[in-house]
Amino acid sequence: MAAPSYDIDWQLTSDLDDFMDRAGDFLRADPVLHTVLLTVTGNLRMRGRHVYGAGEPLFGTLSVRGEVVGAFLWTPPFPVQLTFVPAEAAAALAERLADRTADVPGVAAEQATADAFGVAWQKRTGAVPRVGLRQRLYRLEKLTPPEPVPPGRARVAGEGDRELLKRWHTEFSEAVGDGPGMDAGEWADSRLAYGGVTLWETPDGTPVSMAGATRRIAGMVRVAPVYTPRALRGRGYAGAATAEVSRAALAAGADEVLLFTDLANPTSNGLYQRIGYRPVQDSLVCLFTAATAAV
Repeated sequence: MAAPSYDIDWQLTSDLDDFMDRAGDFLRADPVLHTVLLTVTGNLRMRGRHVYGAGEPLFGTLSVRGEVVGAFLWTPPFPVQLTFVPAEAAAALAERLADRTADVPGVAAEQATADAFGVAWQKRTGAVPRVGLRQRLYRLEKLTPPEPVPPGRARVAGEGDRELLKRWHTEFSEAVGDGPGMDAGEWADSRLAYGGVTLWETPDGTPVSMAGATRRIAGMVRVAPVYTPRALRGRGYAGAATAEVSRAALAAGADEVLLFTDLANPTSNGLYQRIGYRPVQDSLVCLFTAATAAV
């Protein structure tokens, strides 16, 4: 690997305010690409340091000649969330984190950045990187509601839907392979506090799909999660719910409406493009599996 043309200066901290003082301007300069870090830090500030799990969060910034050019956060037990940085900087971060702990479960970043981190992590710890999820970030260009709209209507979930939201959150997490993290009840309460889930219900009032939305941060809202129980899929419910939650975000003043998809799911990728979402960037969730000794 060629030597970098600048000194790699990763500054790590467990202090959220210190991190945002350093990284805030950098993250807000491109809120679309930095949507996850902005959303997670916003939730940590509003809901507390352990909203994503019992582990202690860790943050860091990469500076070049005093200017922040990259950032990461880690909320155990989730993978490290890392902005785009050059390969040598990603490798240097892996080294720094390996000095602290061998418990990092993975990294989520633009593919070249994730690959460089994973290679360095394996060299240092022996843990084998594997692809957990390939994602695509979309932004809403012009909302085009699906036609025909399925029978029924959209409504914002209320307190009476709490048990349903808990169950669907658990089912969604299992379907996408999420590990342990935010408690389902904690998630439901956090979304109900600001009307953060829209349900599509049939004419008899039965909820059949949900589309969530994050709070507006730096002018953007991210649609997540979108979930329809398996037995009810293929009827247009998810598209209708997503279109409605997207419309509501725009009506409430969002400058950007975003969402992530699993690239292995052509149905959802096609659906979101039909209702007006356009690709921004692909990313990779790389998971680390501890090496096993030969028998």
